[in-house]
Amino acid sequence: MTHQTRPANWFILFIILLTLGGALRLLDITDPPLDFHSSRQLRNSLVARDIYYSLLPSATQEQRSLASSFANSVGKYEPPVIESIVALTYFFSGGENIASARVWETLFWLLAGIALFDLMRRAVSPWAGLIGLAYYLVLPFSVEVSRSFQPDPLMTSAFVIGIYFLYRWSESSGMQEQAPASKETWKWAILAGVFLGLATFVKIVIAFFAGAAAVALVLFTLKKDFWKSGQVWAMATLTITPALLFYVLLNQGRSTEYFFSWTVALMKLITSTDFYTKWLSFLGGLFGLTMIFLSIAGTFLATPRLRWLLVSLWVGYLLYGLTLPFQMFTHSYYHIQLIPIVALGLAAALNPLVESAAGRGGVGRAGFIAVIVAVIGFQAWVSRSVLVAEGFRHEPAFWQQVGEAIPADAKVIGLTQDYGFRLMYFGWRKVTLWPYSTELAEVRSGTVNFANRFDELTAGKDYFLVTSFGQLDKQPSLKKLLDAYPIAIEGEGYVLYDLQK
Repeated sequence: MTHQTRPANWFILFIILLTLGGALRLLDITDPPLDFHSSRQLRNSLVARDIYYSLLPSATQEQRSLASSFANSVGKYEPPVIESIVALTYFFSGGENIASARVWETLFWLLAGIALFDLMRRAVSPWAGLIGLAYYLVLPFSVEVSRSFQPDPLMTSAFVIGIYFLYRWSESSGMQEQAPASKETWKWAILAGVFLGLATFVKIVIAFFAGAAAVALVLFTLKKDFWKSGQVWAMATLTITPALLFYVLLNQGRSTEYFFSWTVALMKLITSTDFYTKWLSFLGGLFGLTMIFLSIAGTFLATPRLRWLLVSLWVGYLLYGLTLPFQMFTHSYYHIQLIPIVALGLAAALNPLVESAAGRGGVGRAGFIAVIVAVIGFQAWVSRSVLVAEGFRHEPAFWQQVGEAIPADAKVIGLTQDYGFRLMYFGWRKVTLWPYSTELAEVRSGTVNFANRFDELTAGKDYFLVTSFGQLDKQPSLKKLLDAYPIAIEGEGYVLYDLQK
């Protein structure tokens, strides 16, 4: 009787966790996409709008031209996969709504969670797997990043499903031993290749993880005879081809630009011990350093197949971090891939503890369960509080006001938020950007004093718009120069300086 009820018990908890994870991500679902890395979400929103208006029969030529010019100014390094899905949803649902993006990203994350749990259940007990799944679903960073409108949640979800199928292929091949390849192993191989290929196509940076995982499990499964397997070559072809076609053949200029701008130019960072301190500290704020180190410890306690997979994923993460050093301590969403990896390691680390608790009496077991439930409940409440703590519903009206205040056909340079994306998305106006004073600018050039180039940067411009007063305070020389010009229009939150008088 006990044996029959256990699967039902864990399955009920599994459904409860998925429901909780989905509900958290759909809180405040229609709030403007400014809650998490606003510039990245607005960039995707502008690209999706361009696709939507190109499909919309009722759109005017002016709307299409503006939408296209905005989208062309945001930098296109990846294929617009999630943007196209969201644009089609706009088309069939009757208009633009950030809720569409959040629903899709949440759905992808939950589907990956199902695959992740089944992978964990094959290597540890279902109960330890549930704790790992809970971490994956309710960690505040996970809730924020996995519902954001950018390629990374879809990339990570496809990657998780891909390594799940890769794991199933390894299991299935191991059972075959010397027997000919079966339909079963071919099925897992093709599915692994398709989803890992999708992940690398959506955003190429996942290649560090996908490649490392594939190499590790292929070697673990087939040893030195891997090259004789048609399934291995099929997986490799499916994984590599889509990304190769887009990033190397069709978009080579952008890919090269990104590599030299973000890797070669910033590689000097990895020679400083300060870089590693910042990286680790940044991870601690996102995941909790205790969880990181517990997960790494779990890697060495895992079953052999899972251990090979986890070691390869951590190696992939290290190589990835050394290749994109600046993002490792500045861009939280660049660590989204680590969420399922940490969850897998945690499940392996906690498995002996869970098994020990299961063998204890009522009080010990009840106390252990109460602690786990309390931790999950607390993290879920923190996730909820972060999402509802701040609202952005006032932003669209403000930016519409700014857009309307700028004289028609005026040539404007501006010091404004999110690279001008807020003004483009909500106010339908584009301005030339005055450079920001940022840590990145200092790392690249060693000094920041753009005011020395004032005449060069403002040549031919009619007005100077300021909405980012924090940035203006960081550039006192610029502030002094602007004070010499008359104010054409001033409103709450913005100033338009007349450069022609």
